[in-house]
Amino acid sequence: MNWQIQQILRRRRAAETGAIPAGRGGALSVCLVYPNHYSVAMSSLGFQAVYKLFNDQPDVVCERAFLPDREELAFYEKSGDTLVSFENERPLSDFDLIAFSVSFEPDFINIPRILRLARISELAAERGDGEPLVLAGGAAFFINPEPVADCIDLIAVGEGETLIPTLADFLVQQQHADRQELLQRAAALPGIYVPCLSSASPIARVCASKESPPSCSFVLTDETEFGNMYLVEVSRGCPRGCRFCAAGFVYQPFRQQPLDSLKSVVLEGLQHRKTIGLVGAAVSDHRDIEALCEFVVEQGGSPSLSSLRVDRLTPRMLDLLAKSGHRTISLAPEGGSQRMRDMIRKNLTDEQILDAAEAVAKAGILNLRLYFIIGLPGETDQDLEAMVHLTAAIKDRVLEQARGHKRLGEITLSVNPFIPKPFTPLQWAGMCPLDELKRKVAWLEKQIRPLANVRLKVEELQGCVLQALLSRGGRELTPLIRKMAEGLNLKKAAKTCCVNVEGAVATTLPLDGGLPWEVLHAADRVRLEAEYRAAMQVIGVSV
Repeated sequence: MNWQIQQILRRRRAAETGAIPAGRGGALSVCLVYPNHYSVAMSSLGFQAVYKLFNDQPDVVCERAFLPDREELAFYEKSGDTLVSFENERPLSDFDLIAFSVSFEPDFINIPRILRLARISELAAERGDGEPLVLAGGAAFFINPEPVADCIDLIAVGEGETLIPTLADFLVQQQHADRQELLQRAAALPGIYVPCLSSASPIARVCASKESPPSCSFVLTDETEFGNMYLVEVSRGCPRGCRFCAAGFVYQPFRQQPLDSLKSVVLEGLQHRKTIGLVGAAVSDHRDIEALCEFVVEQGGSPSLSSLRVDRLTPRMLDLLAKSGHRTISLAPEGGSQRMRDMIRKNLTDEQILDAAEAVAKAGILNLRLYFIIGLPGETDQDLEAMVHLTAAIKDRVLEQARGHKRLGEITLSVNPFIPKPFTPLQWAGMCPLDELKRKVAWLEKQIRPLANVRLKVEELQGCVLQALLSRGGRELTPLIRKMAEGLNLKKAAKTCCVNVEGAVATTLPLDGGLPWEVLHAADRVRLEAEYRAAMQVIGVSV
């Protein structure tokens, strides 16, 4: 094997703490693959949780693998070596099971890329008995697995705490079964979708028990986005039900970890890191979030929250965050106008947002990050103007408080295009066309530029179009994904595969039509339809 690849792997292994010791044996060998670079993968709490869950099974040994970064890939291409596991530098083709953990749809493209590097057949139908089974799970796969389903033997629909023990036990028992026979039997397991087999009814999502302990980052390394943090999952799901967001519909019911359990994990985390990152789709909705932050501070640590609900801010919470060193607070109004917030069911008024910004600045935290969505269904130029006016009003409130602190802060407007997501009420709505998004962004840039200490940050638009395509597409996209895995960009791959990208992402889908992702049952369709009708009513559209 190329010595330069070995050096990279050894350096990364040496920088880790908490990893499961290599060299263990097991009846079932699993390579857990995150289809992105090492630094991205090890920032994923879900990936770490699944790694531990597999290794907790008595007859399983689980190693990891990642998409090589640019430097590593050059060494692989030069040497012609096959992709190897992180722990023991073992070829992926030697494992019994390759398990992809996928959080985001754009990483679908890296699945055939990794299989090719591993010398494993990209399409499940072409895989022989001597090749590993390929399993996939994670949020992207139990929302819409279809664009890449033809590359996968088994898909785990739901949460690993419940699925992995059952599946691992099954695979240990079926090790000597014929491949097709194994797949037939696997299709009878709860939460297991076998793409090559037809199913009489949609596959229901499997939910973890409420008693499942909190997930935490037990493998620590500085080579991640959150290298200075010990991450702790405080809750799962969201009780709010914003109409654009899958977390409020797919991850039901909303589950909150007990305060005592969280305190125990925090104490363990503080042995390794001073900053405790509190993770979840609705962190600030946890019933004991203030008490938990207070506990972290009392123990000499610093709590970090990714985003705070405007209507859940309290003076005590802000005081705790300020005293623990927070310099920036993220708030998510999402809709720039009251009309848009009503349409997406955000349930926030301008005054609530302004009061929250003022309270943050009053506590001495003068840097604000504001998350907004553009291109929502029914959005007009007046809605964009309302966003600019709201931002200017926020700036004035923050500036007034900043004078008392004798220093200025910065407001960052983080703007993302609306992307229709499966199993949300707005799954039927089309994405705003790319040219129109570009026009909206150019107008916002012009309006925001004169505002001192306000910076506009916009998500890369072409990448958002790709995400929308993969979010709402079906198996017709597999050839396109494989072409992009070979190195073609979206435009060239779409032309080669005769895919009308704009038509696929911008079309409003009929309520009475079938949807590719309805091979799964992850949310109540009756509720989704009712919420969609309510959203369209706000903008004056009859459905």
